[in-house]
Amino acid sequence: MRTTTLGPLADVSRLTLGGGGLGGVWGSTQHDEAVATVRQAVDEGINLIDLAPIYGDSLAIVAEAFGGPPPSHVRITSKVLLGTPAPGEARTKLVNSLDESLRALRRERIDVFFLHSNICPDGYVYASGASRQSQFATSWSIYENDVIPTLAKLKSDGRIGAWGITGVGTPKCIEQALQHAIRPDVIQIVSNLLDSAGGMKRYSEPHRPRHMMALAKARGVGVMGIRAVQAGALTRQLDRDVDKDSAEAKDYLRAAPFRALCDQLGKDPADVAHRYALTMPNVDTVVLGVKNRAELGAALKLEQAGPLSAEALIQIDGLLLRDDGSA
Repeated sequence: MRTTTLGPLADVSRLTLGGGGLGGVWGSTQHDEAVATVRQAVDEGINLIDLAPIYGDSLAIVAEAFGGPPPSHVRITSKVLLGTPAPGEARTKLVNSLDESLRALRRERIDVFFLHSNICPDGYVYASGASRQSQFATSWSIYENDVIPTLAKLKSDGRIGAWGITGVGTPKCIEQALQHAIRPDVIQIVSNLLDSAGGMKRYSEPHRPRHMMALAKARGVGVMGIRAVQAGALTRQLDRDVDKDSAEAKDYLRAAPFRALCDQLGKDPADVAHRYALTMPNVDTVVLGVKNRAELGAALKLEQAGPLSAEALIQIDGLLLRDDGSA
């Protein structure tokens, strides 16, 4: 397994095991199989596991896999979906979420703690889901005045090793966060050949993930690539039920030329999509959504195969499938 530097973290595996697959977000899985998948991932050299309380029982699965705290060489991340708390409650919600993760993992420290909320301007109204945005969106003033000081204090206290953000908020605010005097150590950014965040994109402005990756790297912020297969849209067949009007269903239809190209090349679309994400400039590690050892094994083989060739990249990008930025 190749390794890289992720912000302040050295020797991080190029593949990260994601908690979404373990917790059943990307289709059903068996508890014992998820536990076995964690063990095999670590045995094969994956040393970063991306978890969150919202990912089912993924935290408990990882703790069970090791019979207690994960080994010291395995880095663990967790997330908090803060939303829009009442005035004065942001710090408490952040700390309580961290405590929940630490208890479940039987650990005293999280290596990277992410704000998983959309960061948006004060008074902003989302194009999609505006009636629920208090659940998923955190305003810039809360981010700057409450989130940054709280996470910085947790870091100085040694309860977290680093902190980060999930870069699916409004582009203006993600740029502001990356250029702020107190920047996140790590950012999660959508990294797929469609440049699509699917249902995670709730604003109408252009998404521009590649611009954000370059900006992050220029500021010394580590980049974790997420949604390499865009929630299944870049696989041969969606393995779970999705609404036909969902962004993922539309992306699956849009990706038909990509699947046709993979058929011509005799390649599995999911494998090619993962290798594409690993080949993208400025992506340090790619988060896997695997839910069993078979899917993990396939991902490990593609990482060993290395980057896609320049010719393959030209063929894929020549399909002109990238998101045009519209809502």
